Amino acid sequence: MYSELFSKVLVANRGEIAVRVQQTLQSLGIATVAVYSDPDSTAPHVTMADEAWALGGETAVETYLDMEKVIAIAQRCGVEAIHPGYGFLSEDPRFARACGEAGITFIGPTPENMEALGDKIRSKELARRAGVPVVPNSPPCKQVDAAVEEFVATWGFPLLVKAAAGGGGRGMRLVGGLEELAPALESAGREARAAFGDCRVFLERYVPRPRHVEFQVLADGLGNTVHLLERDCSIQRRYQKIIEETPSPALTPELRRRMGEAAVAVARSAGYVNAGTVEFLLDSENSQFYFLEMNTRLQVEHPITEQVLGLDLVEWQVRIASGEELTLRQEEVHARGHAVECRIYAEDPYQNFVPSVGALVRWVPPSGPGLRLDSGVAQGQEISTHYDPMLAKLIAWGPDRPSSMRRMELALSQFPVLGLVTNIPFLRQVVRCPRFQEGDYDTGFLTGDSGVTRPELSQEAQNLAQALAAWAAQGIPGPGPTPQAGPAEAQSNPWRTAGKLRLP
Repeated sequence: MYSELFSKVLVANRGEIAVRVQQTLQSLGIATVAVYSDPDSTAPHVTMADEAWALGGETAVETYLDMEKVIAIAQRCGVEAIHPGYGFLSEDPRFARACGEAGITFIGPTPENMEALGDKIRSKELARRAGVPVVPNSPPCKQVDAAVEEFVATWGFPLLVKAAAGGGGRGMRLVGGLEELAPALESAGREARAAFGDCRVFLERYVPRPRHVEFQVLADGLGNTVHLLERDCSIQRRYQKIIEETPSPALTPELRRRMGEAAVAVARSAGYVNAGTVEFLLDSENSQFYFLEMNTRLQVEHPITEQVLGLDLVEWQVRIASGEELTLRQEEVHARGHAVECRIYAEDPYQNFVPSVGALVRWVPPSGPGLRLDSGVAQGQEISTHYDPMLAKLIAWGPDRPSSMRRMELALSQFPVLGLVTNIPFLRQVVRCPRFQEGDYDTGFLTGDSGVTRPELSQEAQNLAQALAAWAAQGIPGPGPTPQAGPAEAQSNPWRTAGKLRLP
């Protein structure tokens, strides 16, 4: 069943996801409208759009998070739909509802879906009713009371304090003993209120050495729901993913089948529509899995699913939002090869992942067989502190896991960036690590501050670093990528070399 697609869509986002969404829209013959803050006035998502409208302001609060501004622009330029990307307003049911009230289609789930699944406590209850195992949790709590004491007596320490709303590791604390519990409840609640406007927190049993495995789901408005296999997102820093892969090296065919069926059960129990992701914790010791949460949006790591399945998830989002039936059937979903994604951040992993700011004096992404780059920046662009420091996502596909990893490692070694510090050398260290190559990892793989020693530069690398720094200071682009011209780490990030992982 095919419906007439939209003729004009506004993308309410910035950076690489705005570029990514516009690429699909334009390939479908749909006119695109970009919105932008003052610092983003010359960003790629602005220059590629058919129309671009200023939001006026610098911070996220006064620009991309201002739903009234976004909807006013959408009405003024006559769009039929809004795609929210991820982050910002993408999981705000008030925004989805406001779009509907303005006569504009929200390309995503319903406000009711977001309200039911965006709250971790409510979503766990929904999963329980669907027969899906969940990690034991307490009711919302603010202090150590009788309910908290009962939970602790039942499950003991360590345990997690988690925010009921939001994600990204905010409002989360690992508690090792009773003396830490009251301060953790107070600080987590304070952080949750600041980040999400919701101070509710709860306790959750701590699962040692878990893997973070998620299943992509698609559902139309006619009752058809499928999962599109899994993504292993266990390589994390500060509870945030930095490397993802599919298929997961930890799943057997039988475990994959059971987890996929559980993901579909959760989505169906909520009457879910459009693209979403069901996240699980997988116990490394006994292969027991537990429902964690459901993200009611497109995920950052969606490209690796597209690479192994040959699908365009944004296109399916648009088609479902326009009323089309999901023609894909579960028995047709089979992975072809293996894909891995590395998130490229403007940050220094050797200095506790502190963000890096400045101009991208040199930005020359690698290319080659099986490589894909989803980027929202361009050479010469100024990177500020106003937004998330992710610059791009590098994806490598291969016919099997070893080949995709080789392609990723080579691509990272040939990715020169000048003007600010990036995590590229750090990512290369992880990909080259024997334990990672064997698939033997969990969410605690990067231990300590970063899991990486800060190495000394060789004299050759120091000389190259000084030359490149001088070029950067004068605003002169450095030499092009030449894999033979010295250490690959120095080319990618001349003031950091590879070092060694300190693994548990």
